[in-house]
Amino acid sequence: MFEEYFTRLFSYDRHVNQQFASLILSATDNDRATELMSHLLNAQQIWLSRCLGTSTTSYQLWPRWEPQSFAAITENNHSEWMSFIKAGIDAEQVVVYKNFKGEEFSSKLLDILAHVINHGTHHRAQIGILLKQTEGLELPSTDYVHYIRGVE
Repeated sequence: MFEEYFTRLFSYDRHVNQQFASLILSATDNDRATELMSHLLNAQQIWLSRCLGTSTTSYQLWPRWEPQSFAAITENNHSEWMSFIKAGIDAEQVVVYKNFKGEEFSSKLLDILAHVINHGTHHRAQIGILLKQTEGLELPSTDYVHYIRGVE
């Protein structure tokens, strides 16, 4: 159940991240949107590193990546998360990690995965508002239920 559910959520996340990567590329004034999307994708990598127990010291919290790289980064992130999820993880496993201030925390893996998905939704909403207000772009439907209807 756990593996299937999070596979669907991360597939949804990949789908909408690809839509937003295209939107950002089509925008003429995309500086803030680029910053937010870079952060969103980078945070996915940071959280995966934490779950794997690897160092996050080489990461920046707010990198500045080129919008042309977002599609490939999205695919790579998705592939790495799918490998992790399908490796037979324990949803109740507690992950101990440090934030960028050096403070130590512990969270259940289940909660971390939910956070990664919610974090993406939060920043895509910010990007969507920005692009709609500054560019007048028509936004795609990004509701999870609409995505699931299309894949079932």
